Amino acid sequence: MIYTIRSEMPCDISGVHALTRAAFAAARHGSHTEHHIVDALRERGELSISLVAEDAGQLIGHVALSPVDVQDGSEGWFGLGPVSVLPERQGRGVGTALVQAAIEALRAQGARGCVLLGEPGFYGRFGFRAVPDLLLPGVPAEYFQALCLQPPMAQGEVRYSSAFEAVG
Repeated sequence: MIYTIRSEMPCDISGVHALTRAAFAAARHGSHTEHHIVDALRERGELSISLVAEDAGQLIGHVALSPVDVQDGSEGWFGLGPVSVLPERQGRGVGTALVQAAIEALRAQGARGCVLLGEPGFYGRFGFRAVPDLLLPGVPAEYFQALCLQPPMAQGEVRYSSAFEAVG
């Protein structure tokens, strides 16, 4: 499969909304509001990095990165997600390529680190791991993972944007 990963453009906004909605429609995990979260991040100016995967003019995947607050005051930390891939394209490496591109984009802009809530088996291959001193209240510790791009590792509670509470 040949596709391109690039930065989101204004003409992609409605396509990213539809893609994200479709990607999570039948998901066992997630809030099924992920498309509203991406919209709210964009509206608030907090969608720091927004990458799309495109195949022959069709959007097949998307990844969002937004700033997070860390209790110890660490700057330059971002939350990765949601990561969306059209259902018919899942399991073919599109999500992997989007996560790799997102990490490289963070490195290029000098980010200190990245956190996410996700499956350890998938995200561990990119270097993400649960960190005992970095917490997201209310979630199982093993699913909240971090990747330190520039030491030291942040510590304390992490707070995502209120855009993650968006429901419509």
